[in-house]
Amino acid sequence: MFLHIGADTVIPLRSVIAILDFKITGSAVTDQYMKNSKSTNKVIDISDNNAKSFVITDQNVYLSAISSQTLKKRAGYIPVDEE
Repeated sequence: MFLHIGADTVIPLRSVIAILDFKITGSAVTDQYMKNSKSTNKVIDISDNNAKSFVITDQNVYLSAISSQTLKKRAGYIPVDEE
């Protein structure tokens, strides 16, 4: 199975580690992780500088313009809390 994360980009579901809301990048741990990923050229921005979520895979980190809730629903097997 594959997950469409926007901008004509599809990734294998088996490689997805986490789908996170971009708003949490204000935390120290997340900021450090993103800084380390950028320094090793593992961040791929497919959001046209309008990131709403990021998807961590076993190879890269993708910045997506699609919300984390929508991506989780598309993935199907990841539980989504109802609000």
